[in-house]
Amino acid sequence: MSKFNQTNTIKTQNKSGHVAYSMADKDKLVTQVLTSFFGEEKYYGDTTNDLIKTATAVLGGAPKFVANLARYARKEIHLRSVSHALTALIANNVNSKEFIKEVVADIVERPDDITEILACYLTMFGKPIPNGLKKALGAAVGKFSTYQISKYNGGNKTVKFKDVLKLTHTKPQTKEQEELFNAIINDALPTAERWETELSANGNTKESWEKLIAEDKLGYMAMLRNLRNIINAAPENIDKVYTKLADKAQVLKSKQLPFRFFSAYNEIVKVPGITNKVLDTLETALEYSVDNMPKIKGRTVIAVDTSGSMGHAISGKSAIKCCDIARLLGVLASKICEEYIVYTFDTDIWQATFSSKNGIINSALSIPVQGGGTDLTLPLRKILNLPDKVDRLILLSDNEINSGWYGGYQRTCQPLADEYRKNKNPDFWVHAIDLQGYGTQQFIGKNTNIIAGWSEKVLEFISLAEDGIGNQVKRIENYGSKSE
Repeated sequence: MSKFNQTNTIKTQNKSGHVAYSMADKDKLVTQVLTSFFGEEKYYGDTTNDLIKTATAVLGGAPKFVANLARYARKEIHLRSVSHALTALIANNVNSKEFIKEVVADIVERPDDITEILACYLTMFGKPIPNGLKKALGAAVGKFSTYQISKYNGGNKTVKFKDVLKLTHTKPQTKEQEELFNAIINDALPTAERWETELSANGNTKESWEKLIAEDKLGYMAMLRNLRNIINAAPENIDKVYTKLADKAQVLKSKQLPFRFFSAYNEIVKVPGITNKVLDTLETALEYSVDNMPKIKGRTVIAVDTSGSMGHAISGKSAIKCCDIARLLGVLASKICEEYIVYTFDTDIWQATFSSKNGIINSALSIPVQGGGTDLTLPLRKILNLPDKVDRLILLSDNEINSGWYGGYQRTCQPLADEYRKNKNPDFWVHAIDLQGYGTQQFIGKNTNIIAGWSEKVLEFISLAEDGIGNQVKRIENYGSKSE
């Protein structure tokens, strides 16, 4: 059996002043990156500088790892802003410049990734712009059509595509690129027809939405984020929206994080007279995210942290809180477990009961959020008193233990896991899913698996770790290689 996360047993303090284990730089960077909308404050303040400091340290010795992490964050976890920031750091660091071409090629999935990366670099480092970054961004412009570029060229953004071409001195390679570049430089790009354009011209009306739906001008994300507006307008062809939202191929192609469906659901239930049809649509869409995940055998305890620190919004533009992600991932985890018990905890602990036949979002909403302090020992103490053997603990938390009788602030939670292995089950696993990336951990050693992220994809590392195949850091180290 492989043993993970044993590289660092140095004790430190977490953000709450409680004793914790410090993390190896790679592990820390993964947790910081995969739980971040770069530049957004968390409960314990702005952690942007911490992320930059850790990334810079890893770039000094393992630049390929940071390059892989940037690509993984964008392509697998679908995080944009933090992947842009990592790209800027990679371009600026002498140890990692050789990777900038492949990083930009992978991270630029939409045209505005180009302008965002350049704006990020200029904000962080100013001029001059490294030649490698210039060439990579210039090449990326050329892979998009005139319509795609014009779609993302509007607004009052600091950096536009004209700035990209001027700053990178990119030369067209084909006749089509020459026409595109001339249009960009001369401000002659056509106005792209987008749903925003239609609504701006004709208002948020039934007729506007019917036209957009009929002409298939609403992308998946636009439908999901505007679902409440669409329903309120009551277009006659709204069933087309439900069909698209519940189409498995469209769901997977859309690359939505699970909490996007949760957020839409929370908005929809506020609409007077709402029926089950749209709620069932969102539940169906989210079910697809766990369709192909390996099932987890045995008995699992899933512990969801709903303490006060988990009640902080993940973004200034979002109503979604960290505890919402914890509740949702907890229910998603239950869907792949053979047998499970779910607890929610803060300064006390409660069992959350719901059937595996229930809808994911509805089950997540049924998990109570109490607030209060964070006693991370409670799930383990509960497990120690259960009559039947437990095979694993899946813990969804920010790891900021700051409450409870257990040793005051003098011990980590690790001795409780050791006690359970000694007295009840020597093969007991702890899978600690870090949802905030504050840079410390409570568990180390045998059968310990530290995971990070807000995507359902983090759950696949439970089976991988227990099967001795690898963990999240190993996956990132090998990302994109033939051995992955």
